[in-house]
Amino acid sequence: MKETFRPRLINDPFGDPCLYIRMTREKKAILFDLGDIRSLSSAELHTVTDVFVTHTHIDHFIGFDALLRIILRREIPLNIYGPSGITGNVQGKLRGYTWNLIRDYPARINVFGVGSRTVTHTLFSAADGFRKRIIDKRPAGGLLLDARLFTVSAAGLSHGTSCLAYRLEGKPQINIDKDRLLKKGLTVGPWLTEFKNRLHEQGPKGTIFIDGKRYRIRELMDIVRTDSGPIISYATDIAINRKNLHALIAFVEGSDILYCEAYFLEKDRQRAVERSHLTAAECGRIAKAAKVKKLALMHFSPRYKDSPQLLIEEATREFEGEVICKPFQQFRQSARQAHSF
Repeated sequence: MKETFRPRLINDPFGDPCLYIRMTREKKAILFDLGDIRSLSSAELHTVTDVFVTHTHIDHFIGFDALLRIILRREIPLNIYGPSGITGNVQGKLRGYTWNLIRDYPARINVFGVGSRTVTHTLFSAADGFRKRIIDKRPAGGLLLDARLFTVSAAGLSHGTSCLAYRLEGKPQINIDKDRLLKKGLTVGPWLTEFKNRLHEQGPKGTIFIDGKRYRIRELMDIVRTDSGPIISYATDIAINRKNLHALIAFVEGSDILYCEAYFLEKDRQRAVERSHLTAAECGRIAKAAKVKKLALMHFSPRYKDSPQLLIEEATREFEGEVICKPFQQFRQSARQAHSF
């Protein structure tokens, strides 16, 4: 089965947290957080359609300018999601430049500010000098994004400022049973892509031509195998308090993989409370309580630059599943090394 999602952390654990997820079947990508993105190529950045920002501290948002430069001449809009203040943050970035020569550029930026009660959709378009235009408001609490292959939802947490955790759920994946295909006298070919797309869009309705012959799609459903999609969760910069921890555990429950900060050691818990970050032990406890399958550690405090293994060991003692972190190896995974779903 060809995998659909390829997530990878683009920086080492002491760098800015940023998760790049490539959608192999659609040749596009999304980002969780937008800090230092220099390790991504221009080609990789050009595929990014949606960015989910946890909060706008500099290590989570400084990459906006680099991404903006890449997409200025792109027809496909860029969608940015974040806490309610994200609209003002984007507007402030855009106001930092002069735009008198870009009126014929196609760039459009949709910003979705997620509040406790409403999600506000604002558009910034190159055609009018990136002036702010409110498009609509809708109740909060539902899906932030409902794409063809996946959905993304958010949970409101606190880091001394509003901070969001995110959960991507892959929709059931349509795969083909090759043996059943051949028994029907059919051959593998480009028609299968159209067949799958039609099923995603409208279900088993209508007809399709295969090698010049018309088939009812419903008659071909016995060659289809439906596999559940993965759940990928992302959480960082979270204050240690009962409300946050209970909300996060419930939100990431059952994830196939949880990307989570492990900023401080438990022995420095008081510092973690003061700085509104998790300890590695709390990170492991969250993963255990939420029954996630894999835990990927990220966002280590620079005070542990010489002893990152202590953070890994502390999280591992609390979580019985697989813990992923490679601080002393090549951490920026190639496409072949990245986890696939």
